[in-house]
Amino acid sequence: MNALSLLPLFLVGLAGSVHCIGMCGGIVGALSLGGGAAAPGRPVIAIAVARPTLTTTLQANVLRVLAYNGGRIASYMLAGAIAGGIAGAGMLKIATLQVAGYWLANLMLVALGLYLMDAWRGLARLEAAGNVLWRRVRPLLKPLMPMDTVVKALAVGGLWGWVPCGMVYSALLTAMLQGSALHGAAAMGAFGLGTLPMLFGMGLLGTRLRAQLQRRPVRLACGALVLAFGVLGLLRAAHGVSLGWLDALCVTGHP
Repeated sequence: MNALSLLPLFLVGLAGSVHCIGMCGGIVGALSLGGGAAAPGRPVIAIAVARPTLTTTLQANVLRVLAYNGGRIASYMLAGAIAGGIAGAGMLKIATLQVAGYWLANLMLVALGLYLMDAWRGLARLEAAGNVLWRRVRPLLKPLMPMDTVVKALAVGGLWGWVPCGMVYSALLTAMLQGSALHGAAAMGAFGLGTLPMLFGMGLLGTRLRAQLQRRPVRLACGALVLAFGVLGLLRAAHGVSLGWLDALCVTGHP
């Protein structure tokens, strides 16, 4: 694995983060100066904000937003290490399983692209199934409220990284195919960094940015990019040959 092979995962995270705005908009918006409403079904995070000066308040918000996102990305990397470690332990050494995993990972990217474009919402069912885990994690948030310190924001971000999310599941399948815990963590780290720009901006600008990113043209463009990655990977798998320089754009590598 090299930096170039991580670029497609970063781009998937960047394009797919328009979905994060809907999923995590409530908590990230609550970190902003302008506040924000919680997404449906997600808890509203109350934050005690002192009013000394605009500069002090802005610095505090920047630190909390960075801490929250740092915790979230750390959770992604931990999940990636677990997924990659499972493969590295020998569970995906069989060629048939590798090929099946490769197809499934790219089909998930296709599903994510269609989901972002509001063309097919099958991933919503998968996210609903993941609520079983979230119901166990959610009570752990209560002692962290209000999220008025950097430490609390870091902890909340770490827990929020386990929120059921079809986009994260898609990336985790790719992490599993990396074949080791280290490479799986790196894959999810690249994906998490891709989601950072939009969620960091959301944390500072709140609902003003959220409204722009949820516009249909933006979702269509981002969904089309993710869909293209998935289709490219499926074409490569179907033909079983190298696509030349396009191989660098295949998110999941080669089966």
